[in-house]
Amino acid sequence: MNTTQLKAHCLALPGASSLLHEPPVNVLSYKLGEKTFAYFKTSEPEQWRFSFRASPDRFLELTGMPGVKPARYMGRFHWVTIVDVRHFPQDYLVELVQWSYDQALSSLSKTKQRELLGPPL
Repeated sequence: MNTTQLKAHCLALPGASSLLHEPPVNVLSYKLGEKTFAYFKTSEPEQWRFSFRASPDRFLELTGMPGVKPARYMGRFHWVTIVDVRHFPQDYLVELVQWSYDQALSSLSKTKQRELLGPPL
């Protein structure tokens, strides 16, 4: 999966939106309401590095893999950064993004969840 495909995937999740933070922040974040579930760094030297939240167990697993490190400033909250998503297994990446999205969703109030997703089926 390349960055374009991953951006499309994140934006296609129900209720998701993107927000480009201009300099000096230089981040393209993916949000569910006011909760961020993933983001890309948009400036050099870290352009297109992808970060998301992981479970504590997955955080340990992921940070032991080559090309994955704790996210700057967010690592203490179990956020990880993948240096190049093209070299990461696509199915696993989709699963990890879904978990981060689900965590953002569950942290919203039931009212906000209904606003973003509509009534449950």
